[in-house]
Amino acid sequence: MQYKVVSVNFAKLGKKYYFETGHHDLHFGDKVIVETIRGLELGFVAENPKIIEESDLISALKPIIRKATDHDIQQFEANQQEQPDILKRCAELVKKNRLEMKLLNCEYTLDRSKLIIYFNAEGRVDFRDLVKDLATQFRVRIELRQVGSRDGAKVLGGIGPCGLLTCCTTFLGEFETVSIKMAKNQNLSLNPTNISGLCGKLFCCINYEDANYKEYRRTMPKLDALVSTPAGKGKVVQVNFLTQTVKVEYPDRTVQLLPVADVQFKQPAAEEDNNSGSEKELKALEG
Repeated sequence: MQYKVVSVNFAKLGKKYYFETGHHDLHFGDKVIVETIRGLELGFVAENPKIIEESDLISALKPIIRKATDHDIQQFEANQQEQPDILKRCAELVKKNRLEMKLLNCEYTLDRSKLIIYFNAEGRVDFRDLVKDLATQFRVRIELRQVGSRDGAKVLGGIGPCGLLTCCTTFLGEFETVSIKMAKNQNLSLNPTNISGLCGKLFCCINYEDANYKEYRRTMPKLDALVSTPAGKGKVVQVNFLTQTVKVEYPDRTVQLLPVADVQFKQPAAEEDNNSGSEKELKALEG
């Protein structure tokens, strides 16, 4: 069985979710009304409709309820305009309850039946009294949702060490896993301050070149490997993945820069991990 679906997101760089189009004629950029676990919401069609097989479905599809009307759009915009004032009032209640939490964002469902407040905190937060105060203040159902540090940085934004706006606030829709092993493969310093972003986790951009470096590792000798060259046998003292060259030191202490194609070597079957710094501290950077 086949289904005609569109992907819908609820924020500019938010995650995309699939909905069945039903009888609606939809195109990229259309505003639509859908029902989610949070309630009735206005979303944006992220791509033109397409046909998928039932076997490709991960979960049951929900239908598009309708195209957004002028009234829906006006309600959505009015809800957004209230967000700064809501956050300010929430911050006052957080201070009153002496809670260690950083407010990030808030949003009403389209029908204003629920107010969702996003926050970031180091550990678990007992916000039961805060929820009561918020419910009294806004007279709607309150949902407090704790998000990770990467999601927090995505909301707040900033400038990375590269001098550009952070990837998560410009084009990155979903976060990919980034590991210490990727940093090792790229010969990056394992000093946490050198490889972590504004969120305190590993740079997302480490993931971008991981596949290339995996291939380089497979086709190039490792540091300190014994190799054969036209000038004789020596030891690799430097590897440059980007220029595809290696520096080889010979027994007489002379050093020669060679293209990797001129070097013969045998790649070991496995490589031992050699961490510098605390293993626990480095693992905490992974996201």
